[in-house]
Amino acid sequence: MSFPFEWNPCADQPHNVAPKSARRWHHLRHAGSYVEIAARNVGRAVPILRRYARTWRTMYQAPVALRSAFACAVSEAGPRNEETIALLRETGVGATLIRVPSWERDDLGRHERFAGALRDAGFETTVALLQRRDDVLDPSGWRGFLEEVCARFAGLATAIEVGHAWNRTKWGVWDHREYLRLAEPALEIAPRHGFRLVGPAVIDFEFHLYPVTLAKLRFDTASSLLYVDRTGAPENTQFGWSAARKLALLRAVVDACRPGPRADLWITEVNWPLAGTGPWSPAAGRPNVSEEEQADFLVRYYVLILASGLADRVFWWQLVAPGYGLVDSRETRWRRRPSFAAFRTLVARLDGATFVGAKGDARQDAVRCFLVRRGVESFAVAWATGAPAEIEFGRPIRRVILRDGGEEQVRRGVSRVAVDGSPKYVVFDE
Repeated sequence: MSFPFEWNPCADQPHNVAPKSARRWHHLRHAGSYVEIAARNVGRAVPILRRYARTWRTMYQAPVALRSAFACAVSEAGPRNEETIALLRETGVGATLIRVPSWERDDLGRHERFAGALRDAGFETTVALLQRRDDVLDPSGWRGFLEEVCARFAGLATAIEVGHAWNRTKWGVWDHREYLRLAEPALEIAPRHGFRLVGPAVIDFEFHLYPVTLAKLRFDTASSLLYVDRTGAPENTQFGWSAARKLALLRAVVDACRPGPRADLWITEVNWPLAGTGPWSPAAGRPNVSEEEQADFLVRYYVLILASGLADRVFWWQLVAPGYGLVDSRETRWRRRPSFAAFRTLVARLDGATFVGAKGDARQDAVRCFLVRRGVESFAVAWATGAPAEIEFGRPIRRVILRDGGEEQVRRGVSRVAVDGSPKYVVFDE
């Protein structure tokens, strides 16, 4: 059954217009799909849990070299595309992601030109394909959309993420079998045009959907929209699972369901919605945070995810957005938020660096401290998850760089630094 599609331009997501009665009836009629999910997960449970236990036990213990790990998504902005690209360049990232909605098939030229401008500016671009309910009900139309996007974006982008947040009914897909039918044609079409295929683009902590999709779909890169905003800080837990624990489980699930060489894993979407932004926020109530908290959580999330070596790239969604972006576009003159400076500093300090270990237990200590080597420079990224604390490094500190790139005064020869929830980069004397 088709329903009128309604897009929320403030929050960049659809309204859920399908009545609950229709969705409930669909789930009852297709109850067999849930039996299939349960059976697939039960069958893989033992190897997944074994891998998870091993992964969690050894997390943050091996060196991790960061290569092309930092990415930021952008949206086409019409007459302000040049400004958008200039801001993206200022962040220091080399990779980006753009969304291409199926319902804008008649206006693909706009997205194509934007992708071309990003390529010309030197960015590696991933195209995320957005679906709606009509695409599920019209497979030939969806296939035509896939064919056209892949043909027109060949040479402009390097990867295609097929489908988007399909485990939320507002995005038009009501069960995993419908997603399989959408994704299967891409396995044949995308490689023909030279694209890396990315998926299954499951949003949030619903990893039970990976075994049943990865059994049928051989993606080049596994992807997740791994949000933690309903628990606030990335170290907070949801049903006992912090962002780090979730990542360890996700890596175990992907590896157990993908025999052969280890697949890349990308987090293709994460952000924290902002308090006080009204209809521009994609979530109401508790998930919203202050701009300062958003900046702190951004840095902490990236470090926790990338220092593990379990994910290869993280995309912030997105650069410019009133309710959650690094840049606020509500006024004529766009405003860089604290998270913009935090992201720019993070990339400048860590892109091309190597995590060499952690001081203490970086999985769960109240103070998190990651040791980094970049060229001839050694430093630590540190913060406290609760009350402010002090860290004794046992070696002289040369400088302390704050989250946004400023510097903290340090006495010559000092080896101790006070930390709170705002990450610091502590640079050592060699």
